[in-house]
Amino acid sequence: MSLPQPDPGVLRKAQRGDERAFSIIVRTYEQPVFNYVLRLTGDRSLAEDLTQEVFLRVYQGLPSFSLRSRFTTWLFQVAKNRVLDELRALERRPRAVVALEDIPPLEVVDAPVERAEAIDAVWRAVEALNPDLKMALLLRDIVGLSYTEIAETLEVTLATVKWRIYKAREEVQLALRREGIVVSLPSAASTPAKQG
Repeated sequence: MSLPQPDPGVLRKAQRGDERAFSIIVRTYEQPVFNYVLRLTGDRSLAEDLTQEVFLRVYQGLPSFSLRSRFTTWLFQVAKNRVLDELRALERRPRAVVALEDIPPLEVVDAPVERAEAIDAVWRAVEALNPDLKMALLLRDIVGLSYTEIAETLEVTLATVKWRIYKAREEVQLALRREGIVVSLPSAASTPAKQG
């Protein structure tokens, strides 16, 4: 499940300010960006606002975007940077405590109760990850970026990406085991490359 790159003609038109071309880009990538931001922040309203801000920044930055780069890598770099800015700002502000039950669950239609509980447990475990591990895991398993694209997006080495995904999956599995849930998650790499 990898995100496609935008049509080069549409992208060039959007870079020149064509609003119709840009709206095609927004329609294509709005949901993946929103899902990513929502899982990082745990707040639907904030995720909606940040997603709009991400696309505003993309629109403003498109004229200088280099076609030598992958658009999705750049798009998720913009999203990552905006979310990190917001998370830092939230740390500095006093905030109300949000109950875990208030975090939107992953919607599953007609799933057995046990499966729905397992999915909720997975999302709780992902929510508990530190932001570096969570970003790498979500970009891989939810957005579908390659390890190389994730490294470029997060501006870290490939080895660091592999380690973060390995560590994130390990922590999720440990959290699930503590809840008595055994699930098979994809493996990141046979061994972690490095911590970072």
